[in-house]
Amino acid sequence: MTDVVDADELLRRIRRGKDWAAGQERAWRDQAQSLTATDPEGSREASVRAGAYEAVLRVLEEIVDPGAAPAERSGVKQ
Repeated sequence: MTDVVDADELLRRIRRGKDWAAGQERAWRDQAQSLTATDPEGSREASVRAGAYEAVLRVLEEIVDPGAAPAERSGVKQ
């Protein structure tokens, strides 16, 4: 990670990370939803992981678009 990058490349990397975090959040939320009836503990674990990716996503969104209203997220209720 010693490469020098310009602002455009940094923004591309942040956006790529944001897209990846959004995909991971969706995958873990889906996993939590599918485990709710059969494995409550697994569902909680998946929800926690989804929440972690949501936090990363919100931070990256704030970097890319400071001060914008956060997008509403539908989570799995425990």
